[in-house]
Amino acid sequence: MPHDDLSGAILTIGLDAISANYKLLCKQAPGATTAGVVKANAYGLGVDKVAPVLFDAGCRVFFVASADEGIQLRELLPDVEINILNGAPAGHEALFREYRLIPVLNNLEAVGLWRAFCIAQNQPLPAALHLDTGMARLGLPPDELDRLAEDPDQLKGFELRTILSHLACASDAEHPLNQEQLAAFKNALSRLPSATASFAASSGIFLGPQYHFDLVRPGAALYGLCPLTSVPNPMAQVVRLQGKILQVRDVDTPQTVGYGATHRVAGPSRIATVAAGYADGFLRSLGNSGCGYLGGVRTPIVGRVSMDLITLDVTDVSPKQARTGELVDLIGPDNPLDQVAIDADTIGYELLTSLGARYRRTYVGAG
Repeated sequence: MPHDDLSGAILTIGLDAISANYKLLCKQAPGATTAGVVKANAYGLGVDKVAPVLFDAGCRVFFVASADEGIQLRELLPDVEINILNGAPAGHEALFREYRLIPVLNNLEAVGLWRAFCIAQNQPLPAALHLDTGMARLGLPPDELDRLAEDPDQLKGFELRTILSHLACASDAEHPLNQEQLAAFKNALSRLPSATASFAASSGIFLGPQYHFDLVRPGAALYGLCPLTSVPNPMAQVVRLQGKILQVRDVDTPQTVGYGATHRVAGPSRIATVAAGYADGFLRSLGNSGCGYLGGVRTPIVGRVSMDLITLDVTDVSPKQARTGELVDLIGPDNPLDQVAIDADTIGYELLTSLGARYRRTYVGAG
């Protein structure tokens, strides 16, 4: 970890906000169990900090992407259900038994391998079944679903605990694919043995109770990202990123700023150089499009984002505030993560999971 006084930027992570978001999502889907998705190191925020907070808030079902993430989580939380979205790699089924991990079976080959392992062990271990209802990514495609429905004995020998699918366009509440996928999922459930049904992730929770079924699986919303594009964000903000000013200089036309001379100064101005860059996950696409806030004043990023530095126009900020050592909000109350993602022409997921290791990380709240 960087020394407190030597780090160039500070990333503050609000654990109370994560807990509050989990409880809000539980209220949004009152008839369902609310799981917690903590893949990718809890979306980059630190699973060792985040998972215990979710547990204390009442979460007992978790999803991660890979088996190594599941093993790490098991060591943190001995008594929860852990689902592995990428499934069990062939030949590693015993590891899943040892760490009590639940594979999500994404095709009939995976179903057959898990069934054979359970029969050989004479132990009906749990698994989840993923159905592709329109994403064309992971999950049983329609032809494999047909074959499974015609021969449900393929599911004997292990415990089918959960049947799940994933919405492709849930953040757009009006997208017709939402209803098409819902109909496909309901039809599939009617053709398969009974199990816990799970369809909605963060955005799907806000599409209405018909999408909730038995289990919802929020991820991004836990960490403060807006679940729907058409409504104000109901989630509490979790992260705040502040960069230190290293230097302030006076400039004037026709001077340019940064690599490639992509910003030309229009008149007398002041430029602050701040310690954050693409090596920290502060995306290069924010050059000449993003901004910071200093003393409540918007300070545009001018010039390209470089590896370790960005430059901001602080002309409108009092020189008493825009000075060496002061902190500029790069993500914060005036500039939430979703807006920064828009400025970077990306999504909040990418920005959140890119936040780098050089920041001094400060966790606040939740004990």
